[in-house]
Amino acid sequence: MITFDKVTKRLGGKIVLNEVSFEVPKGETFVIVGLSGAGKSVTLKHMVQLMRPDSGMICIGDDVINEARGTELERMRRRFGVLFQGAALLQWLSVFENVALPLREHTKMSEEEIEKTVREKLRLLNMEDSMDKFPSDLSGGMQKRVGLARAIVMNPEIILYDEPTSGLDPVTSRLIDQLIENLRKELGITSVVVTHDLHSALAIGTRIMMIDGGQIVENAKPEDFIKSTNETVQRFLESQYITRRGAWEKGMEQHDGQI
Repeated sequence: MITFDKVTKRLGGKIVLNEVSFEVPKGETFVIVGLSGAGKSVTLKHMVQLMRPDSGMICIGDDVINEARGTELERMRRRFGVLFQGAALLQWLSVFENVALPLREHTKMSEEEIEKTVREKLRLLNMEDSMDKFPSDLSGGMQKRVGLARAIVMNPEIILYDEPTSGLDPVTSRLIDQLIENLRKELGITSVVVTHDLHSALAIGTRIMMIDGGQIVENAKPEDFIKSTNETVQRFLESQYITRRGAWEKGMEQHDGQI
């Protein structure tokens, strides 16, 4: 689904990504973790060509997105939905209008079709009763859910999440995790998640990749990630009080259940 082939990116003379190669298979929740400045968000931005590599190739299926321009690039970007850090809702628009915005800008749907689609997505995220409210009326977790409804309103194949649990309390963070997991199970959506929250990563990730110093230091299933012998990975796990023994199983138990 998504392939990075020897991607290198320099910013201000610093190598942020150094010949990075990996694949995100269709239908997976691929989580990217690492310290601040490691290149996580830079990797995410390359997927929708908000940044272009200095060298290497990025493919979305059979499309080489880093070489795309104009209408071809626009077509490729429509394969994605994005949940920005902080949800990035327009404060002067209602919940309904925020979610409807991509449909108004990029489709020729009738108002009746738009309303039906928006209601469907808000219902999926338990937010239909709040569609006439404004972002300022909502909690942080509710704003994230509205942002997620907007991200899926165009029925994308892939969703990119930039720190989806940032700034949320632990209970709300786990709710967002469950929503991400439900979208994968119910809609078959491929997700790429950038996060500092290893508890979240271990719960929702079908695969976890850690970047450090512009290079991949680990890329494994959650149950193997916590067993990694890489010192950088182990320090990162220990910094969030995660030990090898039982961490993954405990995380999965805490995230079982429906919303």
